[in-house]
Amino acid sequence: MSGSVLKNKSFAFALRIVKLYKFLCLEKKELILSKQLLRSGTSIGANVREAQNAESKMISFIN
Repeated sequence: MSGSVLKNKSFAFALRIVKLYKFLCLEKKELILSKQLLRSGTSIGANVREAQNAESKMISFIN
């Protein structure tokens, strides 16, 4: 994977969240909280990408 450290770490975190979600659903039969965990845990990557894209556009606008 190439890119920033933050992007790589947020992607790795999202993968761990997906594995935890699967564990909670299959092994513990927990559906409600696990869905919320999946939504909030994987949205971090989307927020990081959005922030990075907004920053790059702003820098090019200033220059």
